[in-house]
Amino acid sequence: MCRNHARKALEAALQPKVVAPRRSPRPPKYGPDVIAALTVCWTVLGMPAGKRLAPMVNELVAVLRRFGELVIDEDTAALLVSTSAATIDRRLAAERAKHQLKGRCTTKPGSLLRSQIPVRTWDDARPGFVEIDLVSHDGGNPAGSHAFTLTVTDFATGWTENRSVPSKEAKCVLAALEGIANKMPFPILGVDSDNGSEFINVYLYLWCRKHRITFTRARLANKNDGCHVEQKNWAVVRIVVGYHRYDTAAELLLLNEICSCSPSCPTTSTRSRSY
Repeated sequence: MCRNHARKALEAALQPKVVAPRRSPRPPKYGPDVIAALTVCWTVLGMPAGKRLAPMVNELVAVLRRFGELVIDEDTAALLVSTSAATIDRRLAAERAKHQLKGRCTTKPGSLLRSQIPVRTWDDARPGFVEIDLVSHDGGNPAGSHAFTLTVTDFATGWTENRSVPSKEAKCVLAALEGIANKMPFPILGVDSDNGSEFINVYLYLWCRKHRITFTRARLANKNDGCHVEQKNWAVVRIVVGYHRYDTAAELLLLNEICSCSPSCPTTSTRSRSY
């Protein structure tokens, strides 16, 4: 610190600071009635993010009021329609936290045969090259045995098949994959998986060699390599059965019944990024 700067700092330190009185807090614009109505709209549309809900609020409020599902006055409706996406996310943060029940990632790296299984480089133009993944139904508690759902998604067409298994043992997963392969409308030409031990094992490796199927894997710590099947994990499995725990034989049968009733062929393009 030079001499001139030290002198100025000491002079400023001796001068009293004038503190302006604190302003009274601004009254909230969106009261409890608006938040309650916003929660109803958010629940009706499946609890979307604010950026997806905001463009739909105007039309949705009119429809709900017309059919008597939302009873609010004109002032509340005007405030509800003018709510921005950021405000929606802030005001619904507490409600979103109540419904956020997600389990831990149960993928454990499998080192067996990893060097013999190449990272995916095949083309996705032809039907038959699929991504596979396993969805855990542990309800947030991975202890003990519980059900898993195998998701198989075709890269080119988006065709998706699901099978629920009692555990993530390699033999159970392979049996479910064989059942799906027999039901697919086209033969499986390639299988791409993550690096979990339920896929990177000798059973699946030999099965692919026997049926002349190209077996590849994703890169380590690159979850978006399986974005197509990850998107179907959410759209086909999680939206339907949620994040609850299923660990009984009866629940496993119901999961497979749900899988058999779910539409396999998508109605929209699946070539979109996973969110």
